[in-house]
Amino acid sequence: MHQPRRRDRRSARRPAQRPREAPQLDVAGTDVVLVGYFSAKQKDFAALMASAAEALAARGARVVSQIVQRRGVSHGGVKKMSLPRSSRTLLSYGKVREVAAVCEQADAGAVIFVASLTGRQRSVLTAMLGRPAVSLSDVIAAED
Repeated sequence: MHQPRRRDRRSARRPAQRPREAPQLDVAGTDVVLVGYFSAKQKDFAALMASAAEALAARGARVVSQIVQRRGVSHGGVKKMSLPRSSRTLLSYGKVREVAAVCEQADAGAVIFVASLTGRQRSVLTAMLGRPAVSLSDVIAAED
């Protein structure tokens, strides 16, 4: 015979969490590292990086370095295209270390990602890189 189900004593409803707002970052006069994450299908990534650098320069930022990670370019990368990208950092761990090294060397004040970042990605990348990590769309929205 089977036993009757026990009721879970925990509350069925969780308290509503407020969505994390993007940090307000004024890039005027700041040295920044621009980071792009693109699929191999996106052939015009260089033009996208150039337009992002122009948009930042128009807002007074100085782009000291540009780093690109392309997904699905190599034979091994093509096999990984069906896997989800890192939900924690967006980039691979090795690329995050590369970005951190470039930031230290250039003494950059912030890291701007061309791709949009989630709240968790922003906080994890900010902690790993030791400087604010925000998406380009957040910087543009803050100026408008």
